[in-house]
Amino acid sequence: MATSLDGLRVLELGSFIAGPFAGQLLGDLGADVIKIEPPGAGDPMRGYRTVGGRSLWWPAIARNKQSVAIDLRDGRGRQLVRRLAAHCDVILENFRPGLLAQWGLGYDDLVADNAGLIVVHVSGFGQTGPRANEPGFGSIGEAMGGIRHITGEPDRPPARAGVSLGDSLAALFAVIGTLAALAERARSGRGQEVDVAIYEAVMALMESAVADWEVGGELRARTGGILPGVAPSNAYECAGGASVVIAANADPIFVRLCAAMARPELAADERYHDFAARAVHQSELDDEVQAWTATLDADAVIAACQRHSVPVGRINTAADLAVDPHVAAREMLVRLQSVGFDVPLPMTNVVPKLSRTPGAIRHVGPALGEHTDAVLRRLAGCDDGELAALRAAAVIA
Repeated sequence: MATSLDGLRVLELGSFIAGPFAGQLLGDLGADVIKIEPPGAGDPMRGYRTVGGRSLWWPAIARNKQSVAIDLRDGRGRQLVRRLAAHCDVILENFRPGLLAQWGLGYDDLVADNAGLIVVHVSGFGQTGPRANEPGFGSIGEAMGGIRHITGEPDRPPARAGVSLGDSLAALFAVIGTLAALAERARSGRGQEVDVAIYEAVMALMESAVADWEVGGELRARTGGILPGVAPSNAYECAGGASVVIAANADPIFVRLCAAMARPELAADERYHDFAARAVHQSELDDEVQAWTATLDADAVIAACQRHSVPVGRINTAADLAVDPHVAAREMLVRLQSVGFDVPLPMTNVVPKLSRTPGAIRHVGPALGEHTDAVLRRLAGCDDGELAALRAAAVIA
């Protein structure tokens, strides 16, 4: 079955999460992704989250990619990459800004050979500005972009979200920028650069926080699990230890929640009878809901809410996700065999789901340098003699 990005060739130059996750997403949608890795160690992601010396993450973040091992510190390796770039649609990179240009692989260098080339840069602070050349990771972007300040409990220091949020957001914006540049290229025939800063990807999610401050005089702060003034909408612990989120802040839904709780009198209580009143008495109302959920296990709470059309969801652990029937029905988890593991590895499936040209996981992350010879023969025009010489000089592996 055809995929949406059939025929698109992406050269991935980068490591860790932000660049490679963008490459994974493009590959999921059908792009031919060629990943350049340093001979020997490869992408550091090969060593992340390991069991028995093999990464549990690598098979997913490197899926649908071809691994080509080239030493970019060597001039001959850089020339090979330039030859490959002449046959690619997109370069995806997350090196320190300016490094590729120093190596003769900057946009101006590559576009001379390929006028339609799109070069996507992912970095901590962007390609310009006073901090452009500083190292920047996802955690720094989360701090600078503002989201760390508002994450966590109000009486505790700022908290991390629990996943690599900044890197993942930057990857998503890198894919959006890539697709926008491709759409424009279809009209003009010309490529361009896409500049994604991790802190800006985070800042783009900050809603009206700056306007709240500059115009409204309100500095958003950490509020834990609640949205101040919106009630009831919180996490509630159930008997047995599991928790659920219930969102019943709209007036009609709150009436239905009261019915689910067998407490219809709460809907008429002057403290809770409308949205504004519930905002004033948010803490008291949360105590009422918590007192109810504490008497039932999570399944019973969810069933009661579902019977009365109240939005509800279990706060899933990874163990819960592995057996969630809705996750299974949507085929959001797939389990695929990967070299070195006795059992198939679970990984998230392709998002989003397209009706006519859906994405697919064609293969899991490859071995280091698994496709070096095939790609260099096909795109760089290398023959047996050149490959042998490059391998003997440790330029490729």
